[in-house]
Amino acid sequence: MVKKQSRNKARKHRHLRVRGKISGTAERPRLNVFRSLNHIYAQLVDDVAGVTLAAASSVEKDFGIRGSNKEAARKVGQLIAERAAQKGITEVVFDRGGYLYHGRVKELAEGAREGGLKF
Repeated sequence: MVKKQSRNKARKHRHLRVRGKISGTAERPRLNVFRSLNHIYAQLVDDVAGVTLAAASSVEKDFGIRGSNKEAARKVGQLIAERAAQKGITEVVFDRGGYLYHGRVKELAEGAREGGLKF
C-alpha cells in the first residue's frame, strides 16, 4: 500500500537541505519565512551567534488586517525591512523555508525589497 507523504514533512526536508547551503551572519543575516494557515512570520537571524536580530509577523497587536492573504504578507515584508533599517541592516540572504516562491512568500519578499532590503 502506497502512503502519501506529508506535505509539511517534505517542506521541512527541503528546508533542511537549503539550510545546509545558506547561513546568515551579523552583516548579512538570513531572512527566514514561516507561513501558517492563518498568519505569516519573518525573522532576521544571525546563524553565527544563533540570535534573532529582528522579527515581524501578522500576529502583532496593531497589525490591522487578516494575516492569511497577500496584502498582509507584503505588509509583514515592509515591517521587517523597516526594523532591519533601524538596526543598520541593508543586505540579507532570503530563506523561503522550503515553501514555493509564490503567493504569500513572494509578496513578503517583494514587500521587503520595497522597504529597502537587498537580496
